[in-house]
Amino acid sequence: MNKEKTLNNVKKLISMYKNGELGGEIMPEDANPNLEKSSLENYLYFTLPMALNYQRNSYKLWEGALKTYNDNETRFVFNPKLCLEKTFVEVQYALTKYKVALQKQKQTEIWISLCNTFINLFDGDIRKLFDNLDNDVEKIKSFIQKENKKVFPYLSGTKICNYWLYVIYQYTDRKYKNIENLTVAPDTHVCKATHKLGLINDNEFNSNNVQLIVIDKWNKLLESTNYKPIDIHTPLWLWSRNGFKEIK
Repeated sequence: MNKEKTLNNVKKLISMYKNGELGGEIMPEDANPNLEKSSLENYLYFTLPMALNYQRNSYKLWEGALKTYNDNETRFVFNPKLCLEKTFVEVQYALTKYKVALQKQKQTEIWISLCNTFINLFDGDIRKLFDNLDNDVEKIKSFIQKENKKVFPYLSGTKICNYWLYVIYQYTDRKYKNIENLTVAPDTHVCKATHKLGLINDNEFNSNNVQLIVIDKWNKLLESTNYKPIDIHTPLWLWSRNGFKEIK
């Protein structure tokens, strides 16, 4: 890998993204009810569905989430307290009506488990997680991914945790400390784009540890540059999703 050449391509990709050349005028999470950015409802809207965002079309997930929120019959799932007052079957129906949950048993369990966590640890207010940990990315990730991993099913995952924190940063009023510790979210598209750029080789791309390898490669590449990993995530995602348009 030629570091200088790769960084030059990174610069071009970011420029292409900002110029709208990679698409992405509408991102998956743009399917939202335009709630007040600082409100608890807004934070919960961008948190709970995220735990179900694996091995699926993100656009379909968030379209389903918006329909679920806009339906008075199903909106309760976004309120942990109300959700826990319902029966499992009622929650399951609400989550599957618009296909927020595709695996109706497992994903309903995940959703209810997170609601329990938010009630037990933060009185239902997920904003307290950030407040209590000084909005420090490193502290937040450690709290979720290491200290309390079991009570944050899927939200604590390597890919989803980073991407969730990124979405919170983009769609709420939250400002982070140590934002350089917010890594790329190594989903399929980001891994493919990283491989296409030559930052990882074929063996690394096909490794079971590819997500961790991708995070490490980007952290090292962007160290001592003006770029943070958060800057490159969306350009990489769009570049892969739209068929690797020629870098220019």
